[in-house]
Amino acid sequence: MRYFIHFAYNGTHYHGWQFQPNASSVQETLNKALSVLLNSTVNVMGAGRTDTGVHAEEMYGHFDFEIPIDIPVLVHKLNSYLPKDIAIFNLIHVHDDAHCRFDATKRTYEYHINSVKNPFLEGLSWYVNQKLDINLMNEASQILLKHTNFQCFSKVNTDVNTFDCTIFEAYWETENNKLVFTISANRFLRNMVRAIVGTLINIGLHKISLADFENIIASKNREKAGFSVPAHGLYLTKIDYDYL
Repeated sequence: MRYFIHFAYNGTHYHGWQFQPNASSVQETLNKALSVLLNSTVNVMGAGRTDTGVHAEEMYGHFDFEIPIDIPVLVHKLNSYLPKDIAIFNLIHVHDDAHCRFDATKRTYEYHINSVKNPFLEGLSWYVNQKLDINLMNEASQILLKHTNFQCFSKVNTDVNTFDCTIFEAYWETENNKLVFTISANRFLRNMVRAIVGTLINIGLHKISLADFENIIASKNREKAGFSVPAHGLYLTKIDYDYL
């Protein structure tokens, strides 16, 4: 029997989602908890791989277990057993061929920036005290929707068959002293969102123009794009499936 697990985590103390030797990961922590509570070796497949320090307000994984699970009881036990920075929302019994990674139709990320120093946002938002041209950054964000190849925003040494992604939306919103970038796509390349945000920041600082932004995308060259913003401001906020 296959189960989807719906959860969230603060990524501050983890070296990303995926298991790594000699480093703490969300996957390893979740595997250990499920294995102990179900008294069987459990390996959770994740819907994606967040990098070190990246947070997830909504994440899905799947695992197989032969015996029917009392879902409310296990959710309660998991939340009691797991550290405080991982929260389990639900377990969902799905069909045996369901796949949390390949069946996802859309993923949404947010990047959070605070313009006033705030100790209560430390580790949860990136502090930027420079004045940014938000209107120009939103114009540039719309340029992303016209393209599909985003190799210029991808880590160089990455094992992918294609650099093509379909971006559904990309925009900046401001509220009081916070600035949030939202972007949704069918898939994302490694480091893609953080590189996009860094390049858009350069536009907001008037370091590069909209024409430069178009040329950067056309170049397919990571060295042409902007810097990669810090991981702690990035959140995976939503994953969509046709059957959930």
